[in-house]
Amino acid sequence: MSAVGTRIVELRRYTLHPGARETLIALFEREFVTGQQEAGITVGGRFRDLGDPDRFVWLRAFPDMERRRRALEAFYGGPVWARHRDAANATMADSDDVLLLRGPGFLPEPGAREVTVTLCRPSDAAAFEAYAARHLGPGHALHRTEEAENDFPRLPVRTGEDVRVWFGPAEPPPWPVESLRLEPVRGQQPTRAR
Repeated sequence: MSAVGTRIVELRRYTLHPGARETLIALFEREFVTGQQEAGITVGGRFRDLGDPDRFVWLRAFPDMERRRRALEAFYGGPVWARHRDAANATMADSDDVLLLRGPGFLPEPGAREVTVTLCRPSDAAAFEAYAARHLGPGHALHRTEEAENDFPRLPVRTGEDVRVWFGPAEPPPWPVESLRLEPVRGQQPTRAR
């Protein structure tokens, strides 16, 4: 696992048209990783959802909300997206399942075959802090809901939720959770915004 500092992180879960996942992954790896990096975006882990053959999950990070807005404006107003957006959008049934988080970001260890992601909506923030202190370490890359308003409304994010997200196995918390089993896309390299 690779994680650095606390940043603004998007956890993006795309529902794709049946059979389109490999097409999107190939396009994403060939064009969108470098294209986003050049716009100031740090691209994190990219995954196939092992529980849904039509789901692609990925993360991207920004130093802060202002630089997020500027980087998204640069990428979505730039030549890479203009050239490839129609092909990317043709694979997607829904791209609006996005959590805006604050945390270190995440990239799987080289050679990892599976990553577990837990999404938890604790009913008691203090009780969650006690749970996290006992059961979650730095390697879990704990993320929390970012409370700032989405200032790039062209790309919606889910709102009105207090969510905690972590990577890797842990003792189950006493609140309802959603667990994802993800397979890392092969050949991922850490990408930092230039």
